[in-house]
Amino acid sequence: MKTIFINATLIPMVHTDEVIESGALGIEEDQIIYTGKKPSPEELAKYDEVVDVKGKIILPGFINTHGHAAMTLLRGYGDNLPLQEWLEDKVWPMEARFTDEHVAAGTALAIVEMIRSGTTCFLDMYDHMDAVAQEVEKSGIRAVLSRGVIGFDSEEVQRAKLQDAVTFARTWNNAADKRITTMLAPHSAYTCSPKLITQFIDRAAEFSIPLHTHLSETAREVEQNVQMYGERPVKHLESLSFFDFPCIVAHAVHLTDEEIQILANHQVKIAHNPRSNLKLGSGIAPIMQMMKAGIRPGLATDGASSNNRLNMLDEIQLVALIHKGYLQESEAISAYQALQMGTVYGAESVFLEKKIGTLEIGKQADFITIDTSRPNMQPTHNHISNVVFAATSEDISDVYVDGKALLKERKCVVMDEEKIIYEANEAIQQLL
Repeated sequence: MKTIFINATLIPMVHTDEVIESGALGIEEDQIIYTGKKPSPEELAKYDEVVDVKGKIILPGFINTHGHAAMTLLRGYGDNLPLQEWLEDKVWPMEARFTDEHVAAGTALAIVEMIRSGTTCFLDMYDHMDAVAQEVEKSGIRAVLSRGVIGFDSEEVQRAKLQDAVTFARTWNNAADKRITTMLAPHSAYTCSPKLITQFIDRAAEFSIPLHTHLSETAREVEQNVQMYGERPVKHLESLSFFDFPCIVAHAVHLTDEEIQILANHQVKIAHNPRSNLKLGSGIAPIMQMMKAGIRPGLATDGASSNNRLNMLDEIQLVALIHKGYLQESEAISAYQALQMGTVYGAESVFLEKKIGTLEIGKQADFITIDTSRPNMQPTHNHISNVVFAATSEDISDVYVDGKALLKERKCVVMDEEKIIYEANEAIQQLL
């Protein structure tokens, strides 16, 4: 079936900050077949369905490059604590009691929240990942999934966790009509031994699966790594050849100039989590220095327990603001750069740039519409500025993945939102 959306303001995110007024987006099944000005009546007649979206902006869906979806169940649980105390005293003990059912309930809640705020693809690192994948499959969203592994156990348990991670990655890669891709994810350098990390690297090389890990999130983590291994995390992972393979690291807050250059030289992808890093008091990542070195960071929410929202529009707006204030440079991170980080840079960060992240012929039809009729979106001197600095998630009207509507006129059309909210609250009440 061929459908065309007409009379839109189109922001394709291809190469420049182009905005196409009176634009159109044509799709056939799950792919984009036309972008540009509204076609002639003769061309429109070739489509099975013509949808008038006058007053709406069409742009690529947002890509959340790091998170822990099921942690929605822990939203607001253990606030105002530093990262290590929060993890060790609050989060990890509660997560140890999670079952497949808890993770499924929390993940479904996360997916609804993400869809409502314009996310069409998210990266997830967690446990009970079959339950996560099943929720992704049912929901219609796109996801990059990995079984996160913490190596505080015996070698026997570590081997079992590694095999579980590999089995999951191989079983679910390109599943759900190819909406699911997978990674291998040792949690971090300070929670996984060099031997275990090397085993992950070997499996990633064997099966051509990218790697994902947390890196230099806090000053304490960096110091802990020095005490344990005599090196800061970047040098430590470089010595293990972790960066010799396609990989994405989350946070990268505490980096030296030399470490930034190491990451750039190895083309390591970065998931910048500005709101989570602020809430946990972890710091502000040196994003401008990264970009000057040639790194193109993606954006991420992290888990809802450290954010506390899974709203990528929040992250896009925040990244365009905090670096201006922190550096006292009004030109730091333009509105268009922030939007790039939430779309095309995000696609690159999760190794899906050939499929998503821009509105181009041949790419998957993952896109959103933003309603410009509300007062906060008027007047329209600069559509990109309005999206980044003025829009809220309530302005996001429609969300499509693979050409299928997940949100239409602010209504979830695939997931039962009321039922999901009820089941998520029931799930966490069982553990309190």
